[in-house]
Amino acid sequence: MPAPPPFPPAPAEGEEYGEEELDFNEDEAPVGAAAEAAAAKGDTYAGAASIGWREFAIKEELLKAIQEAGWEHPSEVQQQCIPKAVAGSDIVCQAKAGRGKTGVFVISLLQQLDVVEASTEPGGDDKVSDQCKAVVMCHTRELALQIQGEFDRLRVHLPHVRLDVFVGGIDESKDRQRIKKAVPHVAVGTPGRLKALVLSGALDVSGLRFFVLDECDKMLEKADMRGDVQKVFLKTPQQKQVLMFTATLPTEIRAVCKKFMRRDPLEVLVDDEKELTLHGLVQHYVSLPEEEKNKKLFDVLDTLDFKQVVVFVKTPKRAEALAKLMRDVNFPALCIHGGMKQAERSRAFQAFRSGAERILVSTDLAGRGVDVVGVNVVINYDMPVDDDRNGKGDDTYLHRVGRAGRFGTKGLAITFVASEEDTRVLQKVQERFTVEIKPLPDTVDKALYFHSDNLYDQTNRAEDF
Repeated sequence: MPAPPPFPPAPAEGEEYGEEELDFNEDEAPVGAAAEAAAAKGDTYAGAASIGWREFAIKEELLKAIQEAGWEHPSEVQQQCIPKAVAGSDIVCQAKAGRGKTGVFVISLLQQLDVVEASTEPGGDDKVSDQCKAVVMCHTRELALQIQGEFDRLRVHLPHVRLDVFVGGIDESKDRQRIKKAVPHVAVGTPGRLKALVLSGALDVSGLRFFVLDECDKMLEKADMRGDVQKVFLKTPQQKQVLMFTATLPTEIRAVCKKFMRRDPLEVLVDDEKELTLHGLVQHYVSLPEEEKNKKLFDVLDTLDFKQVVVFVKTPKRAEALAKLMRDVNFPALCIHGGMKQAERSRAFQAFRSGAERILVSTDLAGRGVDVVGVNVVINYDMPVDDDRNGKGDDTYLHRVGRAGRFGTKGLAITFVASEEDTRVLQKVQERFTVEIKPLPDTVDKALYFHSDNLYDQTNRAEDF
């Protein structure tokens, strides 16, 4: 293969990396793949077989949907959280990626939602409530649509439960029209758009019973994002249930979470902070100059037997340039970042999720929550940024590599280290999570990262349960 052309240089000092706050700017272009009900792979959970779904005493309609999805037993985090959530406790939950956190709040809300109001007149017809009962907030549009898919899958036998998704970049008047036509009992969305709808009075949350934050650390770590969440929160009744979930929960953010809750929230910390790296995930690094990244990337892709791979970069500009360069040298790569128009981004993500395309170049937008079963290799072309604006690089690293090795299945993560700052962040990762990340050998045994039961050409869907 001929030597690849030079790649655009890394941003100079002072140039902003982040673009993932677009969800909080209603003028930005929208994004998102069509929400789809994720089909179960039949995964079981180690140590969970002693508890069955029936022991939670949940609705038959909900139990039937769970069984149809193929989940034999609840995961550890579901065992710990669902009974307490159904009992009405406020909860802060930290657990590894892929351990069933989404399932906790979807099942808990659907179990508790009562949207049919009995008629007060003898012989009268029951009435379906016109109040919004639950708000579920997350930090990206893709994740909002994915959460919608999980709700849709489990409310299939609960036909009266209405749900809608509200994200930035789409004409707000269309959201208002849908609400006017049918008020959703569950409103899922990003903070910027939900704030706009609530403050304008279009979405009435005066009767709200449930307030949920997914990836709460990302939602609350920055003042502007936290401000949007707070403005919606303050419009809701004082008496409500608050549920928060994340894979990483720094001490300072845990304190912020508690401020949204009643006096004694339940803290469920399924994973020790130092044991958050994923089982079954092989991790290596490559030390190299910046100008040699392209050649090394192509060599790695030529060598590895991957099903699907995500390549993470720092900025939208670098994502577009690298994807184009890869296509030019016969590596058909898609690109996704927060600055893309909705149609482009939707097509790219759907093509990757369906398995039609195997290589995705992305910013950190795809680093949290958005899951594709076929991904068994993650490459950090750029080391995660570690600063006040972009957050902790070690947190970002964990979320990125978590796109492979879901549910403890095998996966491979390779990180390029091209500067002293990269080396510092890598050392920070190893110290925090007590993991030794070794140099990449000349060959990696396929058996270490290729999982035969994780085929994207069978059921390439999200597996967040």
